[in-house]
Parts: sequence; structure tokens; C-alpha cells
Amino acid sequence: MEYSYPFSIDWSQDEIVTVIQFFQRIEQAYEKGVDRDDLLEDYRKFKKVVPAKSEEKQFGKEFEDSSGYSLYQTIKKAKSTSVNQMIKM
Repeated sequence: MEYSYPFSIDWSQDEIVTVIQFFQRIEQAYEKGVDRDDLLEDYRKFKKVVPAKSEEKQFGKEFEDSSGYSLYQTIKKAKSTSVNQMIKM
């Protein structure tokens, strides 16, 4: 599948890498499964770059519109799953 990752031109290169790595982790959750703790760690890093809930929703919607993968549903499932479990969407 070809699509682009949402990001802001105001971010530093490190911040862009952090956000892209997080969206790649969301992809992994859908395509083959991902460790819950790794996903939530990447989410914490993502939230340092995108602390506002409104921005998170905006970037999540852009990503879902282009990829079909839901940031919200993936994180919701991860938060309701036990420690050291695999997340498969």
C-alpha cells in the first residue's frame, strides 16, 4: 500500500522520525501484530511531539484516511490488553 505519513513542517527531524515510527507501529499492529508495551512506549513518545488531543485526532484521521489503520482503535485495544501481550488488529 502506498500512502504518506502525516507530519508538521514545524517539527524537528527527530520529532518527524518519532511520529513516523509510531505510525509504522500502528501498521505493524494491523499487518502482523505488535507487542503491547512497545506500542504504548512509542505512543508516549508520539504524545511528547503531539501533546494536544485535537492534533492527535487530526493526525490520526489523516493517517486512517490514507491507510485505513486507526490510531484510536489500536491504542484503545492496547490500553485494555494485559502487559506483555501481542496486539493484532
